[in-house]
Amino acid sequence: MPIGVPELLIILAILLLLFGAKRLPNLGRQLGGGMREFKDSVTRRVDRDDDEPEERPALAAATQSTAPASSTADQEPAVGERPADS
Repeated sequence: MPIGVPELLIILAILLLLFGAKRLPNLGRQLGGGMREFKDSVTRRVDRDDDEPEERPALAAATQSTAPASSTADQEPAVGERPADS
């Protein structure tokens, strides 16, 4: 059973009584913005999930081939670590 015009008018009248004419446009903008953000996050997540399996092997191969081969003596200590005594 679809909602008809009389039902929509009743809902609008109730909203006007609850929130007032000044706040109603702001509430509509906020609701629309929230729905838009939700839709964007859902579609972005689906797109990202579709691309991930193809990118991972290429990324792993690229990081392995470009990693420099150096000894631990040549490396500087990480942030927060003390330098090793020689």
